[in-house]
Amino acid sequence: MSLRIGIDLGGTKIEGIALAGRREVARLRVPTPRHDYAGTVDAIESVTRELERRAGATGTVGIGIPGTISPSTGLVKNANSVWLIGRPLHDDLRERLARDVRIANDANCFAVSEAADGAAAGAAVVFGIILGTGTGAGIVVGGLPLAGANAIAGEWGHNPLPWADADDQPAPVCYCTNRGCIETYLSGPALSADHERHTGERYDVPVIIARAAAGEREASATLDRYVSRAARGLASVINLLDPDVIVVGGGLSKIALLYDRIPAVWGRWVFAAGKGERVRTRLVRAAHGDSSGVRGAAWLWPDA
Repeated sequence: MSLRIGIDLGGTKIEGIALAGRREVARLRVPTPRHDYAGTVDAIESVTRELERRAGATGTVGIGIPGTISPSTGLVKNANSVWLIGRPLHDDLRERLARDVRIANDANCFAVSEAADGAAAGAAVVFGIILGTGTGAGIVVGGLPLAGANAIAGEWGHNPLPWADADDQPAPVCYCTNRGCIETYLSGPALSADHERHTGERYDVPVIIARAAAGEREASATLDRYVSRAARGLASVINLLDPDVIVVGGGLSKIALLYDRIPAVWGRWVFAAGKGERVRTRLVRAAHGDSSGVRGAAWLWPDA
């Protein structure tokens, strides 16, 4: 049986997995050599070799990164791990490992994993979103990640929040320098900041959720605003992409009420919903949790 190696290159850790078919046979995690490009390449090679040693076989290699490879230059762009930007990571790893490698954005890898054998298994079109410290997303069509002509397909978080109302003003400034990006409303820090703007009290997301569950009016109002914004943001995705399944990962995916309340209202903004029609897109929580990224990197070689 063929072996697939997946590497998830994070800002603080590099995680690797070896899959024989769908079965995990080895896993390894090491610290990321931050701000050290050469050290990062060394670490990825070392993790790959060790996984293959443990598995007793040589495999294909897929890598998820917090950025993407520019189709124009072949260099890394849009990476949160800034020491990767402008570097020929694909070429360097292909030379170091003496084989081709496939590299994709980490959100795309998340979506690939869930489409392969996770919460969206068998779906033709999958939109995978990561709601955490940021708001990433990836698209999978027919089991393969959709990168796009500019390698930015799925960058949902850096579009403006649609159908904005008075509660959404003033539009927050995003790190990308624009105002009102979806990420500035739907990330974990954004939820906490919104609660603080309305109440003057700063709490982490789990505290807000617990207070809402206990019936606190202000916390409940914060979650109401969050649900409305998420429903509007995802309605725009349905209008453009019309996916079979939207899978949610990241820390905020643990908010159980999202999976009932968002689909209950997003039809208001989905084109042609109503009049006897219903929105057929499913909203589901990721099945593989924190492992989706590294598993999806391995599945960048679905034909192996």
